[in-house]
Amino acid sequence: MREILTFILAGGKGERLNPLTRDRAKPAVPFGGIYRIIDFTLSNCINSGLRKIYVLIQYKSFSLQKHILSGWDIFSSQLGEFIDIIPAQQRIGSDWYRGTADAIYQNVYAIQDHSPELVLILAGDHIYKMDYQKMIEHHKKMGANMTVACVEMPKETSRDFGVIEVNERNFVCGFQEKPHDPKTLPADETKIFASMGIYLFNTKSLLEELDLDASNMLSEHDFGKNIIPQMLRNKKKVCAYNFIGQDNHPLYWRDIGTRDAYYQANMDLVSPKPLFDLYDKSWPVRTYHEQYPPIKTMSYEADSGMINGLINDSLVSGGCVITGAHIQRSVLSTNVKIHKGAEVLDSILLDGVVVGEHAKIKKTIIDKEVNIPPYSEIGYDLSLDKKRFDVTTSGVVIVAKKTSVQ
Repeated sequence: MREILTFILAGGKGERLNPLTRDRAKPAVPFGGIYRIIDFTLSNCINSGLRKIYVLIQYKSFSLQKHILSGWDIFSSQLGEFIDIIPAQQRIGSDWYRGTADAIYQNVYAIQDHSPELVLILAGDHIYKMDYQKMIEHHKKMGANMTVACVEMPKETSRDFGVIEVNERNFVCGFQEKPHDPKTLPADETKIFASMGIYLFNTKSLLEELDLDASNMLSEHDFGKNIIPQMLRNKKKVCAYNFIGQDNHPLYWRDIGTRDAYYQANMDLVSPKPLFDLYDKSWPVRTYHEQYPPIKTMSYEADSGMINGLINDSLVSGGCVITGAHIQRSVLSTNVKIHKGAEVLDSILLDGVVVGEHAKIKKTIIDKEVNIPPYSEIGYDLSLDKKRFDVTTSGVVIVAKKTSVQ
């Protein structure tokens, strides 16, 4: 796979994930207890045999850089392998990245330095497992100039995605950005092809299209909105890669660009039969692990006798200490402390959160280093919560990092 050069776009502001992205880039947001969102894309690269990877960063990138430098220094530079971080440098002009295509165009020197056969462009903020080798094989078999990865979604979800229009052979005919009336699949009028933000190019074609797009002052410099239509106008071969399993059903993929989507993807992990399996040894998900002691659970003595805790359908990370508490359908990151008699239901607690005695937390995301006072309640009175915290459209309460909770 040395003829493949990979770019991971990790510079988005992530405004729809605020306040989780108040101090960090979206790909650096913690997920699933011990991971960062970008770990899933990077793990896909490693498991697919990709060894030349550039991560393009821009906004609020300090924690993202720190995470990658600490946990992903795993390649041998003597063998020409690397995961290198490239910050926005304004090499071509005075603008920061103006779109996904412009991000690659501003770093075209990196492509020219390596002269790869193919260039793979990935998003750093999606949760999925994908063997990119299969997409590469499909691209070569179809003789395409560009291949875009797609996943089947219900027609009624079209307003959340870029929609790829295809013919019967899965060659791309058009692109629609979050349409109300989408083009459906030729064989199923109830389904659409949602773009996964994964693009594979023949290098020559990519360089030609980037040059042409850069000269268009009206372009938004986006691969979906601009590059795909431009290639279709110029009669280039653009094909779709259907992200399906052996049973011909769509595989798990989540764009967690919104707070509700982020919450639901975490909840997907704690179901008895999770849609996304973190325990698949054939496809490990790597991350950076700090050194924490083992998880500790304790009972406590009350007037009625010893009180034991209860933990069900949850993920609990290293360094957590739980004393006689009730934890149900929740994700606890590292070093969380939950004191006696507390209750945490359907919630996500990030690193260093402390829940006081007999506090009650429900359907809440609590960011790092927040202390919840004893006997507090969050998630039970949304009218009160809206005065103190952020609340999503589906009623998920979000307590921002280092918030002082009264």
